[in-house]
Amino acid sequence: MYAVFKRELFSLLNSLMAYITIGVFLLVSGLLLWFFPDTSILSYGYAELNGFFSLAPFLFMFLIPAITMRSFAEERREGTYVLLASRPLSDWQILLAKYFACFTLVVFALVPTLLYYYSVSALGMPKGNIDGGAVAGSYIGLLLLGSAFAAIGIFSSSVTKNQVIAFAVAVFLSFIAYSGFDALAKVFAATLLEDIFLWLSVNEHFQSMSRGVLDTRDMVYFISFILLFLGLTRLVIGGRKW
Repeated sequence: MYAVFKRELFSLLNSLMAYITIGVFLLVSGLLLWFFPDTSILSYGYAELNGFFSLAPFLFMFLIPAITMRSFAEERREGTYVLLASRPLSDWQILLAKYFACFTLVVFALVPTLLYYYSVSALGMPKGNIDGGAVAGSYIGLLLLGSAFAAIGIFSSSVTKNQVIAFAVAVFLSFIAYSGFDALAKVFAATLLEDIFLWLSVNEHFQSMSRGVLDTRDMVYFISFILLFLGLTRLVIGGRKW
C-alpha cells in the first residue's frame, strides 16, 4: 500500500495541475484576505481569520476535485488500472493509497496559510491578540472538510474515464453537501425536516468546529461521511473488476 501511496503522491507532485491548483488557491485566498476591500482583514480591523475560513470551503470545492479527478479516471482511460489491480493488493489498499495521496496534497496546500495566522497575530493590538482556539478548531475543521471533499472526488473519479466529467461531478456533489442541505433546511423551516437537513449539512458541522468547539458529534459525522463515499468507491471499483 505504501508503494502505491508513494507512486500516487509523486505522480501528483510531478504534474503541473497540482502546482497550478495549489497556486491558485493560495493566490485567491491571499488576495481576498489582504487586498480586496470588501473582504480584506485590514479594512475589517479585527484580528481574526473568519474571512479566510468562510472563503476556504468554496475554494476547496474547486481545488480538491482538480486534484482527485485523475486518480481513477486517468488510470482507467490509459488502461494502467488493470496492471495495478493485478498486483497483490486489495481494493481497499489501492483506494486508501490514492485517497491519502490526494489528502496529503491538500495538507500541503494548507500549510503555507499558517503564515496568515502569524501575520494577523503580529499585527494585532496588542501583539498576539487573536483567538488561537478558534483558529485551531477552524484548521481542524478545514482538514476534515478537505478529507470529505477528497472522498467525494475519489468517488467521482471512479465512476467515469473522463477527468473533466469527474471534476464536474465532484464540484456538484461538494456544493450540494456543503450548501445544498442548508438551502433545503430553509425551505422546510420550523419542521422536522429542517433538523434533518441541518444535520446532513457539511457546513453546519464545519461552522460548529470553527467556533473552537470540538464536538464528538461533528467528528463522527465527518468520519461517517468519508467512510460512506469511500465505501461507494469500493463498490464501484470492485464491480468493475469483476
